[in-house]
Amino acid sequence: MQILKTIYRSIRKTRNTLWSHVDSWLVMLLGTTRLGATIYYLLFNSFFRREQTSVLRGRRTYLQSHKHGPVDSSALLRRNTHRLEKGLLMQPRRDTFALDYIQETVECYAAMVENCGAKRSHCDSELKWARDVLTEYFAVTKPVEKTQACRERFLQLPDISAESDTATDTETPANWIPYCRSAENKPDITVDQLLQLAKYRRSVRWYQDKKVPRDLVDQAIQIAGLSPSACNRQPYYFHVIDEPKLLEQVVRMPMGTTGYASNIPMMIVIIGRQRNYFHERDRHLIYIDGSLAAMSLVFALEVQGLSSCCINWPDISSREKAMAKLLKLDPDERPVMCLSVGFSADDGMVAYSAKKPLSTIRRFNFE
Repeated sequence: MQILKTIYRSIRKTRNTLWSHVDSWLVMLLGTTRLGATIYYLLFNSFFRREQTSVLRGRRTYLQSHKHGPVDSSALLRRNTHRLEKGLLMQPRRDTFALDYIQETVECYAAMVENCGAKRSHCDSELKWARDVLTEYFAVTKPVEKTQACRERFLQLPDISAESDTATDTETPANWIPYCRSAENKPDITVDQLLQLAKYRRSVRWYQDKKVPRDLVDQAIQIAGLSPSACNRQPYYFHVIDEPKLLEQVVRMPMGTTGYASNIPMMIVIIGRQRNYFHERDRHLIYIDGSLAAMSLVFALEVQGLSSCCINWPDISSREKAMAKLLKLDPDERPVMCLSVGFSADDGMVAYSAKKPLSTIRRFNFE
């Protein structure tokens, strides 16, 4: 039996070596043109097929949500509301704008009102924001035939956002529309303090044997949710893992936890959702927006005394399938990255990780 295993390993190694040479030759031959790249990935390399499936399933889910009505959030409503906001804050503001999508926006808002009427906990803020922006839009733009019909349709809809807890939050403005920021509300944080935080924050891999308080994590995620996002769609969510049995499986999923996986008290997996987009051109936004939120999350954890380590998620089919099965992910949902979280061990060291100098990572114009 041992001899057979040795022979099998030898054959597999020889096969892999041979394929590596063939693959290098194919890359050199076909890697110079678009047609060559198409042939290569169609016939010889299936690496991107998972991404294609994820993106297409996302588009399908996006279309279904508008055909049958959104359940708890509408990517289209969020996108169009943000487009209206940009029109409202434009200088000078045009008398009439958004004619090509105002009807779509109102109908989408109507579907949201209808579908979220019975269970509004997840869409309270979305409904209020959309209604406030639409109300402002119809109040300040010049009435034309198309907008007038949409205005009448909008006014017929019940204002269920007025009944929500979100609508009566005393810490936020009464109307969620474009506004001028007040210098009085600017936090007293200097660039030196921010630099000090950035320098203090290190990737921590050794943690205390201490449970991570969920309320601190929630506070950090709330801050992360304020990060910029394309058209405010926020195409991600944070899957927090602290149940021991599940955690034991998740911490070994990425390739960057070797040697310290058993020391991790909490793992956060940032999950991107392709269902927020109607076109392939936006397929990378789950990674861009998810990463923007991740950095805010890391800083928010750090100032509360919680350390973290950003862990790369490898795009390897077997690991993607295993994570999707373990976390019960939908076909359009993909891990963006993982973060280990915990209280830093007193005797735990961190890597120095020399960063590139300013002159290397900054270039003005055509320097």
